[in-house]
Parts: sequence; structure tokens; C-alpha cells
Amino acid sequence: MLNSDLAKIFYEIADILEMQHVQWKPAAYRKAARAIESLPEDVADVFKKKGVEGLKEISGVGEGLAAKIVEYLTTKRIKEYDELKKKIPRHLSILIDIPGLGPKHAELLHKKLGINNIEDLKKAIAAHKLAKLSGFGAKSEENIAKGLELFAQGTARTLLGTALPIAEALIMQIKQVKGIGNIEVAGSVRRRKETIGDIDILVTAKDPKPIMERFTHLPDVKRIMAQGPTKSSILLKNNLQVDCRVLEEKSYGAALNYFTGSKEHNIVLREIAIKKGFKLSEYGLFNRKTNAFVAGRTEEEVYKKLGLPYIPPELRENAGEIEAARQGKLPVLVEEKDLKGDLHMHTTYSDGNNSTEEMIKAAIARGYEYIAITDHSPSVHIAHGMTEKRLVKQLAEIEKLQKKYKDITILAGSEVDILPNGSMDYSDKILKRLDWVIGSVHSAFKMPRDKMTRRICKAMENPYVRVIGHPSGRLMGKREPYDVDMKAVFQMAKKTGTFLEIDSQPPRLDLKDVHIRAAIDAGVTLVIDSDAHDVNQLRFISLGLMTARRGWATKKDIANCLPLDKFLKLKK
Repeated sequence: MLNSDLAKIFYEIADILEMQHVQWKPAAYRKAARAIESLPEDVADVFKKKGVEGLKEISGVGEGLAAKIVEYLTTKRIKEYDELKKKIPRHLSILIDIPGLGPKHAELLHKKLGINNIEDLKKAIAAHKLAKLSGFGAKSEENIAKGLELFAQGTARTLLGTALPIAEALIMQIKQVKGIGNIEVAGSVRRRKETIGDIDILVTAKDPKPIMERFTHLPDVKRIMAQGPTKSSILLKNNLQVDCRVLEEKSYGAALNYFTGSKEHNIVLREIAIKKGFKLSEYGLFNRKTNAFVAGRTEEEVYKKLGLPYIPPELRENAGEIEAARQGKLPVLVEEKDLKGDLHMHTTYSDGNNSTEEMIKAAIARGYEYIAITDHSPSVHIAHGMTEKRLVKQLAEIEKLQKKYKDITILAGSEVDILPNGSMDYSDKILKRLDWVIGSVHSAFKMPRDKMTRRICKAMENPYVRVIGHPSGRLMGKREPYDVDMKAVFQMAKKTGTFLEIDSQPPRLDLKDVHIRAAIDAGVTLVIDSDAHDVNQLRFISLGLMTARRGWATKKDIANCLPLDKFLKLKK
């Protein structure tokens, strides 16, 4: 959790420096921030084990930034950050986070309209002051208004990729109490929803008192909202609410089922229970006539008594899973062990933090049979997209590295921009030389629905495009998906044999669950990719896998679940 706090500070420093028109430092701070927030271990533990040299091993962290990390770890402050904040109007930094605004526009709104906070911005939009301001206009005002809505949604809910590590860290801290039996996260986190409202933790123990005491005094507690003998609620420093309940072993399975949800799924289970002469609650399954306890120690025994096989938490949305369970047609969901490779990752050739060789070594450590190196094409200037000349240089390097690392197959690829007219950012001559081509939209997001649909479908007709990357283009809390006819995209993907990607980056998870299920129903094959920009981000693939499971995906639906020999036989 300390990683996210430190990364947030570095991002804010970058934004403030950008507002001051500083040239290269913002990029350096953002690079370090990305690396820190994707670290699998707490930055404090890195410093404790290896000191300053360990911090300098983090991609993008040199002597200067390492010193600032040490300063924060020892004082909980960074002097430069405090000084920079004094140079911008109070609360103005909040405006930077609003989609469609950014540092330069935020600075301009402050100077021209005296806007210092979100309330000021809302009033200015209501009075159409932005539409009249030079450099903005009615369309910009409309986009910023939509950005405010996205910002509100993003602050109301937390990304799964943020909430899940927090939940896991809390559980590890609570586990230090002696006498704990079972402990697990419930709610929307356990169902692996893309965003969550709060965290629910369930514990079994004979004596709940030390657990409640430990829980309410965890290091990241901002405020104790409620404290009782078996249930307490806390607010973390990042304003995320966490509830903890201590249960009897006898009721654990029923409680886990109840507090996992969804509400709609549970309603149907209770209706089934009533029809069978039972009543179902968080305390267990009981005989309605005698009130005798029937089941509740495990979820499996509750489902069995209701005449159903165990239903995985990811499917519990009352979206046909109960009918499928009754008919013996529940899918055998894809698991992380099924994944044989990762087909979307970036290196220092474009906007990645690690070299090609470092990404290869990290993939080998994960046990992959194959990977694809897929840096950006030239149109993505902000991501240092590669010219064809630089791409050829990278292809030569990959060829050399393949000879060095014989335990993994390295596909030479690229994430190639789909231009507004549907053509590709590289010529067919260069695309032909690549083993793996991802076609992605990175510009002109506001095209009309028919044009955006034609744009993506035309790209799929290119014989060298193997997969469409992050097909809806969404960034949760920051950018809405572009307007595209997904049904038409699925039809074209099926027709051309093009794969569609489940991008595992925490703000993307794109395709989302409902689109995954629809794509599978349409006969489309998918791939799950990390879209890693750092060796530590390779682990994000687990988030894409969770989303795939919510979309009812089995390993036969995922191309990179195939072993190397079968995967290489896939032809468009």
C-alpha cells in the first residue's frame, strides 16, 4: 500500500512540473511511479533488505529519486513535493486528474476563470464559461463535463487491481493473530468485479476480541467507523472502507456465500431453499419446520443441499449460472496454470521500463513457453513509437536473444496503430516480417460509431493483423470506451480468424466480462495479455484471467492456453 502512496506523489510531482513547463523531469517521475506501483513487494521492504542500492534496482529510479524514496520512508514527506505544492493554487492539483483536462488546461482555467477546485469547475461549466474561453469551445466543455462524471465514478469505486492487493495485504496482517481458522475476502473482490466499493473480510475464530483489536489498529487505518465484538469497520488512509466479521466455523460457508453475493444470485438461492423446505441465511441452511441446522460449514455443502454443483464466485451474477448448474453445463473456467504465454509487452524500445532481454528473462521465470515483444508503431509519439528502421534493429536483437534463450520462443511483434482510415501504421512489407501483429486504436477516439466500426473491421481484413488490442479503448475512471458496434466486430473477427484481446492492465480489463461472453458465443477466440510495460507488470495477466473467468471463458476459448506447437499452427 505504501507503493501506491509513493507513486501518487511522484505522479503529482510530474504533473506540477509539467504545469511549470519543465522539460524532462515529468517523464522521469512518471516512469519511476509506474515501476513503483507495479512492484510485487512493498518498497519499504526493498529498502530494508537491500538499502539504497535495492531502490536503484527499480526501473527508472536513480540516485536522486532513490534519495527521495528514502526521505519518504523515513519522514513520510518529500521536501520537494511540499515546496512544489506551495507554488500552485490550493486544491488545483485535483483538477489535473479529471479526464480531458490535464495540467496545461487546468493552469489556464485558473488564470482566466479563477477555477481552483471541482466545485468552481462545475459552476463554470453550468454557466458555459468554458465554451466561451479561447482554446476551449463547446466541444471541449462537453468533454470536460463527461470527464467530471468519469472522475466521480472513479473516486466512488476502486479498481480491482488496486483493491485486491490491499485486501491480500490486510489478510496477511490479520493472520498474525493466533487462533484464526479460516480467513478470506468476500464481496465484489471475491467475485473479481472490475471495480469495487469496499472490502469484506471474513474470519473464523473462537475468540474474536484479539482479531477486532488487531483489525482496528492496522497501520493504514485512518478512522474506526464502527467497532463491535464480532464486526468492525474501518476507513483506510486511501478512503477505502473495509469490514471484518468474525464467525463460527459452523456458519463459515453460508456466511462466505452470503457476503460474496451477488445480491441477485443470493435471492435465487433463497428461493430454491424455500421450495426445498429450507431457509438460507448467513448463519446457515436450516429446516423451515424444525429450524434444525442442515448445512453451512462450507459453500460446497450449501450448494449440494440445494441440488446444485459448486458455482465459482466469478459467475455469481444471476446471469444464467444457476440454470447452467442445474443442467450440468457450467463451464470449466480457465485457470492461470493454463496460460502458456504472454503476447503483448513493451520494452525500452518504446514506452517500457525494461530492456527486451529483461522482459524475456522475467517471462522465463514465470514458466512461459512463448512470448511476443510488441512495442509501439511510429504514430504513438508519446510512447516513443518506433520507425521502421528502429523496428528492424529490434528484430535483429530479438533474433540474437532467441539464440541465447532457447527455453522460450520469442515472437517478434509490434502493437501497430490502426489509423483513422483503418490502414495500419506500418507498411505490409514490414508487417510481413513480424511474427505477431496487434492492431490497436490509440487516436481519434471520438469517431462516429459507423466510422469507428469500419476502421476496426478494415484492420482485421489485413492478412498480417493477428489480434485487436484492448478492443473498446476504455480506461476506467479516465476514458469512456469509444463508440463501436461490438457485434459487428465479433462477426468480422470470426470471419477473418482474428483474435480479440483481453488486456490485463488494471484500468483497462478490455474486453470486459459481458463482451467476453458475447465474443465466445459468437465463436471468437481470445487472448489474455498483460500489456506489461515493466517486468513486474507481467503479473497483471492474472487480472485479465479473472475477467475472462467472469466472461465464462474456458481454456479452449483462449489462444495462448495452447502449447507452443499447437499455437504456432494457428493461421489466419
